[in-house]
Amino acid sequence: MECAAKCGGTPCSGPPIRRCQRCQAVAYCSLAHQVLHRSAHKRECERFQQQMKRANTLNDFPFTFTQIQDTRCSFLNRLGVHLLGMWICECSCGGISASSYDHSRLMSSWNLPSELCPCRGPSSPIPDCLTSWKDYYEWRHIPFCSPASFLLHWPLTIFRAIQLATLESLLPEFANELRIHYLGPGRELLQLAIFGELQALFPGVKLYIDLVGPAIPNVRDGEKIDLCTYAQCNDMGCGCQSSADSYRGRVDTRLSSAITLRLHAGCYHDCYRELLQVATRNQ
Repeated sequence: MECAAKCGGTPCSGPPIRRCQRCQAVAYCSLAHQVLHRSAHKRECERFQQQMKRANTLNDFPFTFTQIQDTRCSFLNRLGVHLLGMWICECSCGGISASSYDHSRLMSSWNLPSELCPCRGPSSPIPDCLTSWKDYYEWRHIPFCSPASFLLHWPLTIFRAIQLATLESLLPEFANELRIHYLGPGRELLQLAIFGELQALFPGVKLYIDLVGPAIPNVRDGEKIDLCTYAQCNDMGCGCQSSADSYRGRVDTRLSSAITLRLHAGCYHDCYRELLQVATRNQ
């Protein structure tokens, strides 16, 4: 978390350890910065309070990792994906952060054989209730020894959040289009092709996902990425290899895609109103 008044014109005096006592959603480096940001935060504080009241609901997430018998590094090394491609930030020994990595080439491959990853659409409709990785792996015909859950938990978190919001009537009914604000992405920025799995989770729905956070480099601010299919496996004979690129940056708007990602550098409270205005114009 960064100081909410970081861009207010004066430098921060330390780490953001002073939280807003009402919403607990934003923090400041000092009382001076909190006072400086008070008028701007006042407009958002009540909305943040309502969101934070439901934070514990998402903590009850059913898709949790199983225990592996050795370290994550050795586990990934046995599968040949240690520090490779989208797996490069999946352990601490690489010393690479998403913000420092060279993003000139977008990574779109699982670097796994087809039997270990969902590189194509499901063979059957999504079950009414998915409550565990076992359920999910069986549906997608993935062996339970696959490390796919390490990356798939990003799209499955979105799936679970929308499930809960729908059950509690917090989300308006949607038919063929859904817009999502995804806050605070980190290593997901190196794993964006994984969000193509949302095509299986929300069949027939066009998804627009705005990823917002300070970890997004300024050079990527406003970048648009269209996901046209699933992340590919590394089997050259697999049908996923003959399809179009898994995802394209700044793609031709004539290209049909199920999922559109857009990156926004900075803090959510600074661009929330702009995001709503864009969504309203596109309705």
